[in-house]
Amino acid sequence: MRRKSYPFCFIVLVIFLNFSSRRVNGGGVFKVDSKFAGLGKSLSAFREHDSLRHLQLSAGVDLPIGGTGRPDAVGLYYTKIGIGTPSEDYYVQVDTGSDIMWVNCINCQQCPRTGYRGLELTQYNPKDSLTGKLVACDQEFCKEIMRGSSGCTANETCLYTEVYGDGSFSMGYFVEDFVQYDRVSGDLQTQSANGSVIFGCGAGPSADLSSSDDALDGVLGFGKANSSMISQLASSGRVKNMFAHCLDGVNGGGIFAIGHVVQPKVNMTALVPNQSHYNVNMTAIDVGHATLIIPREVFMLEDETGAIIDSGTTLAYLPEAIYQPLVLKILSWQPDLKLQTVHDDYTCFDYSESIDDGFPPVTFHFGNSLLLKVYPHDYLFPFEGLMCVGWQNSGVLSGDKKNITLLGDLVLSNKLVLYDLENQTIGWTDYNCSSSITLKDEITGSVHLVGAHSISSASNKSAQKAFIFVFLMALLHGLCSDL
Repeated sequence: MRRKSYPFCFIVLVIFLNFSSRRVNGGGVFKVDSKFAGLGKSLSAFREHDSLRHLQLSAGVDLPIGGTGRPDAVGLYYTKIGIGTPSEDYYVQVDTGSDIMWVNCINCQQCPRTGYRGLELTQYNPKDSLTGKLVACDQEFCKEIMRGSSGCTANETCLYTEVYGDGSFSMGYFVEDFVQYDRVSGDLQTQSANGSVIFGCGAGPSADLSSSDDALDGVLGFGKANSSMISQLASSGRVKNMFAHCLDGVNGGGIFAIGHVVQPKVNMTALVPNQSHYNVNMTAIDVGHATLIIPREVFMLEDETGAIIDSGTTLAYLPEAIYQPLVLKILSWQPDLKLQTVHDDYTCFDYSESIDDGFPPVTFHFGNSLLLKVYPHDYLFPFEGLMCVGWQNSGVLSGDKKNITLLGDLVLSNKLVLYDLENQTIGWTDYNCSSSITLKDEITGSVHLVGAHSISSASNKSAQKAFIFVFLMALLHGLCSDL
């Protein structure tokens, strides 16, 4: 009997090694059959299967979060998603201020292979995915993106260029493929699910995005436009057009979930209509117990009305008419400070006492009595042995960003922020982002806990593959020894 088992184990081992080498290179091919093939199932069985599938696709989504928004630690939050068939993992920055998801592609020459805190980066190759395909100019998605532009004809591939407020950019072409994500299936439990999404295949990022210090595989755009990932998944009926994030500025990571948050309760205010970003009307600003005297027209620029809420921005940018009196009022609490400018960017000073005791909180007022309270430990941060002011003067910027009000992670961290795009509202509350929130499944009526995550940059993909390889080899060895 043992003589017969050895050829079997040898064959299994050869098949496994062949599969592993193909999988690491992204070229594995699988034969896929229907679960009902040859079983003579009735039409009612198919309907039951489809009904369960629709219930599965309509539940909430849990996106694991890593990174930290503190300016002294690069300042970004990212998640890990799977793309393609077979799926490969990609680390992408979570950005509610942009409308396009993109990842670096195989033909990118300047893209680093190692990024933020040692993350091993991957370049997407649509030819390695069984479900990957190019997006042509005559597809509706491309027509909407290219509206008002010329030079894209029916038989050509749809191109994109995404430019960010700091001048960085990504350019390439659009592809369509399956994106894998974790569907909420119970309290702190998930099951794998997927949806077809159109995203950018980056052929050339700017130097800002290719720096190995803070480089990622790409950006996960969660903006308002129909091109964003949340809009595409919602339009296909896979998720509710609602999501929330809680960025942990203390421990790193946090919570990012798609779906209807029922706990904690959050006060909401209306989004400003006909704006390209998540804009909210700001009505007043308090420094401590003093209200700043600010003309109302300061909040109403030609192209932007109100304040922009943007998780892809680390700091907070204020028009000069707000920035100057705000910073002066804050620093007046410590009149003996000796100020200095560090790297032409930050106003800093030497201070060794408790900053929460020595400086005032800043409170922003919005419609429907919604408040955003920013504490000294949020807007002051340590840098090169000094304490520095995180507020930035947008009056010195150029172009359409000049004198804009943009609230980034500086004020959003340690707060649960809810985006209800079905009702065009947004809201937030102070929250422990290391805890959990409760999501409601609108189809079944059940509610489930979604907890915090903190993706470890040390767990790179090579280590994971090596572990799986060694584990399976040991399993096969044990199997063959027992036969």
